[in-house]
Amino acid sequence: MTSEADRALALLFADLAQKFGLSRPAGQCFAAIWRAAMTRSADDLTQICGLSRSGVSVALKELRAWGLIEVARSPGNRREFFTAPFDPWELARRIIAERQRRDLAPALDRLHSIEALQPDGRASALIELFEAANAFTAALARHEASELAALMSADLGDDDGTAEASSGKKKKKKKKS
Repeated sequence: MTSEADRALALLFADLAQKFGLSRPAGQCFAAIWRAAMTRSADDLTQICGLSRSGVSVALKELRAWGLIEVARSPGNRREFFTAPFDPWELARRIIAERQRRDLAPALDRLHSIEALQPDGRASALIELFEAANAFTAALARHEASELAALMSADLGDDDGTAEASSGKKKKKKKKS
């Protein structure tokens, strides 16, 4: 029997999964795999998540395609067991990489095709935006999880929202007279 915390986490992950482009069942299965102290089999997930065997199978295929889970085998056992990286920053890195590959790169390709049909200044500006976003997310995805955590946790500015000088010195505030 799962605890209230496990059920709440499964619901949270189901909601978040949809925001990131995964299905609700994939989110539920991922929560059960990620939270588990031991590897889970598809049969375990069927019981824990209350999903059909085919629903779990589809969810696992989806999670594997995104690189969020791996298969672990137990000697002498034909069943597949599933694990997920424990580090949330590694999960974030994998999700960023997959969203870049699945969403940004194809959209950029489509924009280039549209621009080739009929050049347009507005489309060119949109292409520049998508190229920058695509390059940025690809660069984020190449970082190790610890580097990504440091990048995203860095102090990017002071109280007024402006960035500090590249020398690391803080801007001097003007005295009011």
